[in-house]
Amino acid sequence: MANTRTVTIINGDGIGPEVMAATVRVLEALKVPLEFEHKDAGTEVVAKYGTNLPHETVEAVLRSGVALKGPTGTVVGGGLPSANVGLRKRLDLYSSLRPVKSVPSVKTRYENVDLVVVRENTEDLYAGLEHIIVPGVVESLKIITEKASTRIARFAFEYAKKNGRKKVSAVHKANIMKLSDGLFLDCCRKVGREYPEITYEEVIVDNLCMQLVKDPTRFDMLVTENLYGDIVSDLCAGLVGGLGVVPGANIGERTAVFEAVHGTAPDIAGKGIANPTALMMSAVMMLDWLDHREAARRMEGAIHKVYSGNAVRTGDLGGSATTREFTDAIIAAL
Repeated sequence: MANTRTVTIINGDGIGPEVMAATVRVLEALKVPLEFEHKDAGTEVVAKYGTNLPHETVEAVLRSGVALKGPTGTVVGGGLPSANVGLRKRLDLYSSLRPVKSVPSVKTRYENVDLVVVRENTEDLYAGLEHIIVPGVVESLKIITEKASTRIARFAFEYAKKNGRKKVSAVHKANIMKLSDGLFLDCCRKVGREYPEITYEEVIVDNLCMQLVKDPTRFDMLVTENLYGDIVSDLCAGLVGGLGVVPGANIGERTAVFEAVHGTAPDIAGKGIANPTALMMSAVMMLDWLDHREAARRMEGAIHKVYSGNAVRTGDLGGSATTREFTDAIIAAL
């Protein structure tokens, strides 16, 4: 097929291969002109390659320009650097995009949540620039640049403009980190002035967390530095049922990686009971990014239809359906 687009598939670790197989089944049922090229990454391929991020995987994503990725594990407090962070750095995936929206019939403390978190992905404390000064003393470097801050602010405002969002809130701690977070805010203000139709505000990160759990509906879009974004985006996911129902994407100038942001869940890996919703919703984002908007709406609508029906749910949401049974229901609802 002349217009077939290659998508690099990275299964990841733990439940990754299972939720990926389920998601690919739905994409194939949609009959979208996509061709899937499978590549490796994660802790489970270290023995084979000597690394958790093989060079050929990075090259494949550079060629295709788009990847769909399952969760990859990272050893806490030692071992190899995160494959996720490595992929973002190698591909310059400077923007983490996480829409957080209430799922039909998934009961939480909140209703009608509809937020978008835009997180800068390349610098800040999360970049992991740290060293031992003397035994017992470690220094971590928080690097904030005008280039990265301006780029992420522009991404946020452009997304707001294209998707009918009305307000962008810049998240910071500039009352304490006056130079680093101050620079970030200065860049957001400058970009914001170019979009007078969009309301701009600034929120201190700790106050934001309190306000989110009091009333998440007062926020529309959040633009954040790297570390704050990692924490805030997970908090927001908790408002709508957790990481199992929230999609994610890491986007650069030329490439994009769409991925489930939940963990590898090794305790249920291989049992056929994992919930593939997060990766399926990430695939919906991918279809939109590839301009297959009709297919994206069909897939999103099928997921919502299954959830609205209440009959077919995986164990994490109180049901008893297997991964295959849930996927069969999605395909039937297309």
